[in-house]
Amino acid sequence: MQRRALITGITGQDGSYLAELLLHEGYEVIGMVRRTSTVNFDRVAHIQDRLTFAPGDLLDEMSIIDVLREYRPQEVYNLAAQSFVQTSFSQPVYTGESTALGVTRVLDAIRFVDPEIRFYQASSSEMFGKVHEVPQRETTPFHPRSPYGVAKVYGHWITVNYRESYDLHASSGILFNHESPRRGLEFVTRKVTNGAARIKSGLASELRLGNLEAKRDWGFAGDYVRAMHLMLQQETPDDYVISTGETHAVRELCEVAFARVGLDYRDHVKVDERFFRPAEVDLLVGDAAKASSVLGWRPEVDFVTLVEMMVDADMDLLADLR
Repeated sequence: MQRRALITGITGQDGSYLAELLLHEGYEVIGMVRRTSTVNFDRVAHIQDRLTFAPGDLLDEMSIIDVLREYRPQEVYNLAAQSFVQTSFSQPVYTGESTALGVTRVLDAIRFVDPEIRFYQASSSEMFGKVHEVPQRETTPFHPRSPYGVAKVYGHWITVNYRESYDLHASSGILFNHESPRRGLEFVTRKVTNGAARIKSGLASELRLGNLEAKRDWGFAGDYVRAMHLMLQQETPDDYVISTGETHAVRELCEVAFARVGLDYRDHVKVDERFFRPAEVDLLVGDAAKASSVLGWRPEVDFVTLVEMMVDADMDLLADLR
């Protein structure tokens, strides 16, 4: 029998890569999308005719129940959220409603409709925030430094709670930063690669950024969705850190991106305090040893390859717009 999966957040970066992977694995893929006038299908346009879209909203549990009843998926991947850290400071209540309570609504709908459904929750390295140990692993205490991080901690623990209380097959991937050419322009990686491409193309002369010394563990989104799928194929649900184990500063990101187009970032990047966070997370680096030993998962795309892939894609995008 063909397996069926439901993805919330299917039009986002991770949703599009996961949908590709599941289609390749022979799944029927259902994407839950909000009924709005601004849904952007760009990231899934190339596979749109192979997907089924169902109206639903993380703020409305009944709509989730209706989707589960109609399509009867065996697996549910919850990737939808207000996912931009900076926005969470200006929209903390909405971030809590979607990124935190939204998880409860999905879990409750699963418990109500079909407790046999396997559930994946997209947790985040932002939960570690002000880190208590380096590198961070599954047992590292959480100390979130943004409303987004706080909401993700709630989503993570409610997933654990439903797993333990109702015996659901519910797993969380504590994903460190993962990027791709499909990353939104508001995220620093894409802001840098797109900025380098625009400056190279003569469309801009400078790029304004916040803290160049902030360090992150950056991987490729296409690698990370493989880990999501592997978690739901395990006999026992659990939580896993997914990361590369390497850390790079924003300054290094700029260096690689600008060098790809033959420029020196120091000639173009300007530090602007408007882009500093109210509470900064200085160093995130993960230990994915558990994912490696249990899931057999390892990242395949390294940092330099990732950044150059993104710059190349942005150069192509600008060339197409001319």
